[in-house]
Amino acid sequence: MRAEHAVPVDPERNVRFSANLGFLWRELELPDAIRAAAAAGFSAVECHWPYDTPRSAIRAALDETGLPMLSLNTRPGDLAVGEFGLCALPGRAAEARAAIDQSIAWASALGVPQIHAMAGCARGPEAEAALAATLAYACLEAAPYGIGILIEPINPHDVPGYALASTAEAVAMIERVAAPNLRLIFDCYHVQRAEGDVSVRLRALMPLIGHVQVASVPDRGPPDHGELDYGHVFGLLERLGHATPVGAEYRPDGPTGDSLGWMARFAASAG
Repeated sequence: MRAEHAVPVDPERNVRFSANLGFLWRELELPDAIRAAAAAGFSAVECHWPYDTPRSAIRAALDETGLPMLSLNTRPGDLAVGEFGLCALPGRAAEARAAIDQSIAWASALGVPQIHAMAGCARGPEAEAALAATLAYACLEAAPYGIGILIEPINPHDVPGYALASTAEAVAMIERVAAPNLRLIFDCYHVQRAEGDVSVRLRALMPLIGHVQVASVPDRGPPDHGELDYGHVFGLLERLGHATPVGAEYRPDGPTGDSLGWMARFAASAG
C-alpha cells in the first residue's frame, strides 16, 4: 500500500469487527462458533456455507448472542475438483440459479442482508456472459427480500483462473449488470496481493463497496503485521464513512482465541 501518512491508533476509535466463521473457530460447529465470536467481542459474524447446519440452530445462536450475520456465500460447487463457485461457469446456469435460490432462502430466514455470489474459475467472454446473467437473476430474486448481492475479486495467486481477478473486472461486471443491489466485497488481502494501492482503491471504490475484509499480507494471518498498515486502513475507512463491521477473514496460526490480540489495539471501544 502506498502510504499517504501514518495514522496513529486512536484509543477512542470505534472500529467494529465481524468474525468470518469460514476461517475462525473452524473446529466448532457453526452455532458454537457464533457463540465463541460473541464471547470474544466481535460485533457480527459472517460465514461461508451454512447449509449443512440446521437453520434453527443457527437462528437460535444468533438470537442468543444478539449478533447479526452479515453475509453468507452461495455453494461453491465441487471444491475437490477445483470449483470455487458456479455463477460464471458456461453451461451451468441451472445449478448456479439453484445455488442462488438456496442462498436467498437461507439469508431471508436468518436475517442476513447480503449474499456473496461466488463466480467460479472460468475466464473469457462466455464466462463473463454467464456471470452477468446469473447476477442479474440473483439481484432480481433477492431484491424483494431487501437482500444485496456481493461479488469479490480474488487474487490469482490464491485462486488461479477465478472469473474476477481484479477490482477493475468486478467494477466492470457491476456496471454491466446495473442492478442497485449489486455491490463489491473489498478484501484488502486480495486487493493488495493482486493490485496494491489499497488506500487509493478504497477511496475510489467506496460508493460500490458493500463489505470490507482484512488479513495480513502476504501470509493471510491476523491483521497486525505484514505489508499493510491496518491502523492506517481503519482510520481511512472511518474517514470515508464506512460504518459496518469489517470482516476478519484471516487464518489463525493455532487456536483462534490465541490470535485475537490485534482486536484490543484496533477495537478498544468497539461494542
